[in-house]
Amino acid sequence: MAAAPTTVEGPARRSQPSGPQRILVYQTLLIVVLFALWEALVRTGVLPVYLYGQPSGILAKARQLLVEGDLITHVAATAFASIVGFLLGTALGSVAGLLMWLSKTAALVLRPVIVAINGVPKIALAPLIVVWVGVGLGAKVAIAASLTFIVALISVYQGTQEVDEDLVKLMRSLGAKPFTIWKKVIVPGATPWILSTMRLNIGFAMIGAVVGEYISSKMGLGYMIYNAGALYDLNSVFVGIFCLMALALVLDAVLGRIEERFRW
Repeated sequence: MAAAPTTVEGPARRSQPSGPQRILVYQTLLIVVLFALWEALVRTGVLPVYLYGQPSGILAKARQLLVEGDLITHVAATAFASIVGFLLGTALGSVAGLLMWLSKTAALVLRPVIVAINGVPKIALAPLIVVWVGVGLGAKVAIAASLTFIVALISVYQGTQEVDEDLVKLMRSLGAKPFTIWKKVIVPGATPWILSTMRLNIGFAMIGAVVGEYISSKMGLGYMIYNAGALYDLNSVFVGIFCLMALALVLDAVLGRIEERFRW
């Protein structure tokens, strides 16, 4: 009886990183290279440290602020104001944009007003908001909400205009009332626009919160950056900037997961 053929196993294949993992490795390497180059240029005197800071100094300052507890306090204050302003402004703006579909006359009447308000830099409204709302958290939330509201309103209303007109005509031919069409067709059809607006608005909400901290706050990353800049403490300024970047990435990632869930 012939013996069963034996298979010779070759060397085990090394597991290859997946696409997202490979991209993450490249991104990490890029950041490391940039910071190493920055550190080298400062140490060799090509870049003056008093103008550009220094990665090792920034790291030391971040560690100091973490130990003292100030950094967590500032990050939490900015994150809270940004999230609350984002939720208020995006929710109210989205609802207003959806409701404008119900009346074309109202939409036409309001359009120039909306365009005019959108054209005004919101930072110009900040002093008024401080007078109306007061200093502190209320002003930061109000500025963030004002920025996100108008963006959500314009974007979502545009989304209602992009809904398949054939579906609207079909519902009308079946005798559906405008509110029923709005609820069954317009709102679901504009949902992708709402989700896209959310990703856009988180940046505007952070801008509003930081502007509010510049103007009327004793807490937050904007306040920290402003004070550090006035004292020429560039390491603290960069710590605040990098924390804002990290916060933006975290919030964007959370919204990305929410968007994927709703789309599927």
